[in-house]
Amino acid sequence: MANPRDIDAALALWRFGLGAQEGSINAIKQDPRDLLRQEIVEQAVPTPVGADLRSHADLLISLYDYNEQVKAERERPQPTQVSAKPGDAAMAGAAMAGAGSAPPSAPAKPAASGMQGGGNGMGGAEMGAGGMGSSGMGAGNAAGQKMPDGGATKPAAQQADSASKRPYLPQQILLAEADARFNGTIHQPLIGFGERLAQFWANHFSIATSKGGEVHILAGCFEREAIRPHVFGRFEDMLVAVETHPAMLVFLDNRQSIGPNSPANKNGKRGLNENLAREIMELHTLGVGSGYSQADVTSLARIITGWTVFRDEKKPGPQGTFVFNTYAHEPGDQTVMGITYAEGGEEQGRSALRDLARHPATARHLATKLVRHFVADQPPPALVAKLAAAYTKSDGDLSAVYMALVDAEEAWNPQLTKIRTPLQYVTAVLRTTGIKPKPQQVISVLNALGQPLWNPSGPNGFSDVSDAWASSEGLATRIDAASLFAGQVPGAVDPRAFAGDRFGPLLSDDTLQAISRAETRPQGLSIAFLSPEFQRA
Repeated sequence: MANPRDIDAALALWRFGLGAQEGSINAIKQDPRDLLRQEIVEQAVPTPVGADLRSHADLLISLYDYNEQVKAERERPQPTQVSAKPGDAAMAGAAMAGAGSAPPSAPAKPAASGMQGGGNGMGGAEMGAGGMGSSGMGAGNAAGQKMPDGGATKPAAQQADSASKRPYLPQQILLAEADARFNGTIHQPLIGFGERLAQFWANHFSIATSKGGEVHILAGCFEREAIRPHVFGRFEDMLVAVETHPAMLVFLDNRQSIGPNSPANKNGKRGLNENLAREIMELHTLGVGSGYSQADVTSLARIITGWTVFRDEKKPGPQGTFVFNTYAHEPGDQTVMGITYAEGGEEQGRSALRDLARHPATARHLATKLVRHFVADQPPPALVAKLAAAYTKSDGDLSAVYMALVDAEEAWNPQLTKIRTPLQYVTAVLRTTGIKPKPQQVISVLNALGQPLWNPSGPNGFSDVSDAWASSEGLATRIDAASLFAGQVPGAVDPRAFAGDRFGPLLSDDTLQAISRAETRPQGLSIAFLSPEFQRA
């Protein structure tokens, strides 16, 4: 029978962390729970680094300049076409054919997706469905998904002007952000609880790159600036940082929201946009069924009118940053959830957010989501109550909530029940093997698996429930992903030793036997990647 500490070490890494690296189960088995608590005490959240990982203002200014350059290229007069003489086209085609080139009418060869299989016999060698072309957008968004403003959006490649030869700047920044995480932050921590929490909160406060160029270029920056600094802090600080970040203001259309009685609406033609206010209450704080009304949503929407992003090329100012526009703000007192907020400009909105963060319904909503993410699809009510009580007692101190989670025996049940999301799965494969593929390939794999990076189909983010990822199609695609990554693991790795080291006491006899029967090393690794021990937590 396995030593309880060995089991705790494996669960600390696989349930609360990012997956086991070589020797890490053995390294933490003396005090796995204390080391997990230590990550909370030390507020261990790795920092993504890279030359292109700039502030939101710098990125938006670069995007505005890029758009102007593309516009100028599009409007630049094209060289005059010289009329060809009869027979010239045929002669040119013959000459090109003789030189080994395709004639002008031949279709261009598709761009490689970067997802070629490892040739190990474990299913399809290519993952074309949902793969990444030049735009890098997910298959789920290629058709133009509906975003909060009600309009269909185009993939990034279509957003960039077809006449321009420039690489699409937002996608280049997204790749740099992805590289900083999948080849950086996920490999650094001993357990990785902080990194898991950064992923959790980025999904809780979802934005979607397919909204347009501004959100696309800011997606990683939003996670760096509004999420990571507050992962172990007070929830209300994270909430304010999120709701005042340009990425969220653009994504949920708040810069289009004008107070009906504000100076900016003198002609009465502009109106209130309730998208951000609704999602603050429904998704970010209180949750569905928590007692708020449509009137509360409308009042909150009025309170946060004037919260916008500064962009005025004719006026000096902090281009690309959050500003409070007094002229667009709805004047007067407003009442939300029974509390009246006196007219107070920007502070009126900040006060409302702080009160929403402290509401008992917010404590229950966040506790439920955390338990669902880490422990069970059907969160045990007693465990939810423990986390909610810790939240309320600590005035929303998230570290206290995490301590309540890791201190609860219910969270350490060795039965593996939850299926990893594609993001957790890919993260675990890369971390446990140490491989560092190009970010284009990681983006392509996540697209194919149905969880494109920072690009859900709506503001409610990606599901944390196993059934969402347990379809036959989804599991079949994981076979292709396993095959792809197995082919990139260095040849010295023995699949049986890999499984024994990474899974430790979680490794079943059936899985070890299946790996041992593999005909090739990549096939054995693929079986390990597809095992219940790897797929579930």
